[in-house]
Amino acid sequence: MVAYYQKKDNHLIKVGQRFPLTIKRLGINGEGIGYYKHKVIFVPGALPQEVIVAEVSSVEHNYAIAKMHRLRHRSQDRVEKKDHYDVGGIELEHLKYPSQLEFKRDIVRQSLEKFKPEGYKNYNLLPTVGMKEPFEYRNKAQFQVRKNEQGQVIAGLYRRNSHDLVSLPTFSTQRPLTLKIIRTVCKLLQELDIPIYDEKKNSGIIKTLVVRESRAEENAQLTFITNSDKLPQKKTLLMKIKEKLPMVISVMQNVNKGRKSLVWGEKTVHLAGKNYLMEKLGNIQFKLSARAFFQLNPQQTEKMYEEIEKALALKKNDVLIDAYCGVGTIGLFVAEKVKEVRGMDITPESIEDARFNAKLNGFSNTMYETGKAEELIPQWFAEGLAPNALVVDPPRSGLDIKLIKTILQIKPTKFVYVSCNPSTLARDLVKLTRIYKVEYIQSIDMFPQTARCEAVVKLTRKNS
Repeated sequence: MVAYYQKKDNHLIKVGQRFPLTIKRLGINGEGIGYYKHKVIFVPGALPQEVIVAEVSSVEHNYAIAKMHRLRHRSQDRVEKKDHYDVGGIELEHLKYPSQLEFKRDIVRQSLEKFKPEGYKNYNLLPTVGMKEPFEYRNKAQFQVRKNEQGQVIAGLYRRNSHDLVSLPTFSTQRPLTLKIIRTVCKLLQELDIPIYDEKKNSGIIKTLVVRESRAEENAQLTFITNSDKLPQKKTLLMKIKEKLPMVISVMQNVNKGRKSLVWGEKTVHLAGKNYLMEKLGNIQFKLSARAFFQLNPQQTEKMYEEIEKALALKKNDVLIDAYCGVGTIGLFVAEKVKEVRGMDITPESIEDARFNAKLNGFSNTMYETGKAEELIPQWFAEGLAPNALVVDPPRSGLDIKLIKTILQIKPTKFVYVSCNPSTLARDLVKLTRIYKVEYIQSIDMFPQTARCEAVVKLTRKNS
């Protein structure tokens, strides 16, 4: 049955149909947006002011997705891509970098216009903080491992909207050392004939390679994610890794059995070297366990933390809560400026690392607990803690509704919201602006060549 979309005028859009299309703007995922017979058409890879011949690839109820069959008029902002892989992570590589920075400020604006928090039309949206060299910045890779049709072991990412694995011997946003480690390990897996996971049969051992690189120490941690507790030829494999990849100072195994959407399983085993990696931001050192969250772009992370510190305007008597603290990065970055830092995270390994990192850097004014922010903050408040400063750095899903209610009850004077998703940020601001005023939103390009954007929001309590 042919997919189509039909309105009262009986105009049809059919899969495979081609038509001229002028691209008006970019959507929040970096796709070009045009209009054909009053219908929204999304075209990945197309840029504003370009005229293309679009070919419809899928039709939904109120929009269609098309690919660019031919480019008739080229945007002045279009540049040649370094990589041409059809995977996520480089969806804006064809757009000049200054225009990428402006786009990222615009997606904050688009999100605000959608959710309309109080006063949004007057928000001060500062120019995006970018990078001088916006390539080779990612310090971590999670590449799936499979065998191709020729029987070769390959590692990479899935093609967009598919389960076809694309081998990535190069990747313009990934640090070169990380890619070298992955290529070498793939060769070792091939040579030793270690069973590679087959998703269709749910058989084999090696599913994913995870490499995290330390920019400060120029070494790396390698984690094998496996379909079994067993790791055939483990002793020989570890010996060869030590011989050929001396920069790999930590080797771990994470067990994640069966067909699962999540990359990581619950069980992690130490195989060789140290069981952690060390990284540095500013003057603060951080211990990172295999599963601990850490920003993927250390260079921009430093800039972002400086913006957080500036927005909080901390003083020596301030008590700061660092919600979603991970390994303690934000709180420890500013700990010397305040009386006390308290942080929480739901991952026990992260809290263990946060406590270690506090001792490592000589801070005695910090306390970290495992748990949810919406549960621990009221508990601390009931025990007599009087926090006047709060920083939240939630996952892409945004703030838990219970945490928002807690914030509105406790009403810290100083409040900074760090967001990795402008849509959930704008949604949360609808509730938060009942008692807070948005002073400004500083967008930060943590992920050049992608459509993703981070933002630091300075909020002040109304009538305070």
